[in-house]
Formats: sequence, C-alpha cells, structure tokens
Amino acid sequence: MAAATDSERLRPAEVSNFEIVTEFFDRAADRLELDDSARDLLRSSYREVQVQVPLRRDDGGVDVYIGYRVQHNGARGPYKGGIRYHPEVDLDEIRALAQLMTWKTALTGVPFGGAKGGVNCDPEKLSEHEIEQVTRGLVDRLDKLMGPQRDIPAPDVNTNEQVMAWIMDEYGKLNGHAPAAVTGKPISLGGSQGRSSATGRGVVMCLLDALPSVDIEPEGAKVAIAGSGNVGSWAARIAHEHGMQVVAISNSRCAIRNDDGIDGVALFELLRDGRDLDEFDGAEGIDPGELLTTPCDALVPAALGGMIHAENAELLDCRVIVEGANSPTTPRAEKALAERDVLVVPDVLANAGGVVVSYFEWAQNLQHFRWSEDEVKQRLADTMHGSYREVAERAERDGGGLREAAYCLGIERVVEAARTRGYF
Repeated sequence: MAAATDSERLRPAEVSNFEIVTEFFDRAADRLELDDSARDLLRSSYREVQVQVPLRRDDGGVDVYIGYRVQHNGARGPYKGGIRYHPEVDLDEIRALAQLMTWKTALTGVPFGGAKGGVNCDPEKLSEHEIEQVTRGLVDRLDKLMGPQRDIPAPDVNTNEQVMAWIMDEYGKLNGHAPAAVTGKPISLGGSQGRSSATGRGVVMCLLDALPSVDIEPEGAKVAIAGSGNVGSWAARIAHEHGMQVVAISNSRCAIRNDDGIDGVALFELLRDGRDLDEFDGAEGIDPGELLTTPCDALVPAALGGMIHAENAELLDCRVIVEGANSPTTPRAEKALAERDVLVVPDVLANAGGVVVSYFEWAQNLQHFRWSEDEVKQRLADTMHGSYREVAERAERDGGGLREAAYCLGIERVVEAARTRGYF
C-alpha cells in the first residue's frame, strides 16, 4: 500500500466524536479508579430521544428529518447543551457531545448537567422560512423535556440567535413566556451581552494562560486558526486585540496566511458582512490543508472533530494547541504530541466560554435583570482563568496532561453529586 501523502494526512481522521470522548473518559476513570457502577452510570445517558421532524418545503414537497436530544447526566442541575443542524448529525455524535457537556459544566463550576441535540438537515439547502419550520417542529416534539429547570438549549453548528428566538417563541406558545428556557438569544429577547463572542473569548483566555507555561510571551505570539466560523472569527479578533499575530486562518473552502500578522478586527468585519476569507486583502491565499503545517506558536483547531490525528500530528509546527472545536484531537495524536512536548489545552476547558456565558444569560433571565458587557467579560475571565489554574495544578500534581486532569476534575464533581443524591 502506498504511503499517505501530506495532503491526505491533513484530512480529518475517520474517528467518531463518540470514540474520542469515550477513550478520554476511560483514561480518566482508570486514574480515578471508578467502580463499575459509577462507570456504567456515567458512560450511558439518562435519556435519549429521537423524533421525526417533517417539513413542508416552500415548493410544496415534504421532507422528513430526524431530530435528536440526548440528556446525559443531570446530577448537578438542569440539562444544558446546544442544538446543531447538519446532514451528518447522528445519535452517536450527539451522545458524545452531551457527555462532553457534562464534564465541561462540572469543570467550570456551572450548575448544569450535560445535553446535546440536533437535526440531520442541511440548512444551506433550506430557506429561512424552512429552517424556522424545522425549528418549531423540533420544539413541538421536545417541549415536554425542555424548560428553565429541565433542559436549556443553546446555539451550536449552523444554528444562531435567530434559531434560539424561534425556540423561545415556540416554547412560550406551549408553556407561557419563559426566556430562561433557551440561551444564545438576541439581546432584544433577553440574550446576554457578550454571548456571541464568549466561546472565542474563552479560547483566547486559555491561550493567554498556556503560552507563558511554554516560555512564550502572548505579546507578538504567532497564532494559526483552523476554522473561521463564530469561534474562529472571534478568536482571531480577540487574539489580535491582545497583541498576538494571527498568521493564518482557514475554513473548508479557502485559507489565508500572512507571517507578519493578519488584522483580526478587519477580518472579523469582513466575515460578519458575509464575505469569505479569499476576499481579504491583507494576506495571501493558501490551500486549507496547509493551515495545520503553518509555523506558529499556537494552533487553534476551531472547526472539525478528528482533524488532528496520528497521521498528521508529526506535521504540526507549534508549541501549543488550544481546542476551540469539540474533539479535534484523537487520543493517538495527543500521545504523539505529548512526546514532542506540544501542550494541548483540551476542548472540555478551552471552549467552555460559551456555556459559561449561557449560564450568565440563564441567571439574568431568572432574575429579570441584565448585566453590562464589562461585567459579563469579567465574570467569564474569572471563571476561565480559575478553571485553567485548577486544571494546571491537578496536572502538575498527578503528572498527567491537561486533558486527563480536566476530565478527572469534571468527573469527580459529577460523581460526588450523583452519590450524594443516592444514584449509586
């Protein structure tokens, strides 16, 4: 069999999110010496729901999609997790992401459990009216499982504040006005200041903590970002504002590079206007696959799961990886990176800014009170920097990496809550 070319090795691995999350859970469970009853409870989900979501298309035809909601564990509070619209959504992926949310909320001290949802539609092929109908149809079938004290959805892949507004409206028709039933809403409907930037901001906060630990000053540090969606674009802007040099950024269609630094604010404005990376004047175009091999101090994978794997880990030219996406690094790749002394800040910590500010939005809605953007940013900074410090101290104490330490902290907190409740 011929050896894989560099181009082939830069493609995402054929490893599912479920396989990745399960292996990382098992490693942490082994270190914690969890008994079988605890493992069985935490590996499986409390509830998994699959529903039909029929859609009458604008042309009169009818499509039938499958909607999912997985509630993994609610020992620490109401279920919390995003809803994604993507043609490849399936039950295993939603299971994995729901479990990841359980550890993420526990790690950051947010009083939620973990959940995730999705519909296997392709929103790029649907009109806005059709996306609205899919959303309202999903809520109609799931509303008995939802609620401010039950399960609180949020935006995820291919969903946004408009979709959250439709969710809030449809839930309100069925149950009465309840803005705390969903987060990531528009400001005009009770959304929180700072919510749209929260995940990208949290990524940069972790980057600010991680770089000095490998003797790199954040000022002038070179950063490459794989992904230019909400997380990647905000990370580019905020990294630029902190004096870092964004040297490359990509999406599935194109990529740009400038070794002297890309103006992250100008880039953000271009993307917000609906234009693409290849329309940006201050950088040269490169193949998207080359992003991972761009020499930099820090790499932020903020797009696909499994994009860093055993076949391409050796090609990376960075000192730090901060995971803006869920499950971008496979277990085998992480081992290879550790052997090269590449520090990996795991998704369960690095991209938790979104759920942290979702908690702030939920709390504001329940109090019928609104915090300023500066107050939200400061509370997020306190939470992210505090969580990073806890994880780093645990890793130093136990001798493992940041991911294992993060999983152990999150799992311990869920186990404590579950045992205190009498679940096992």
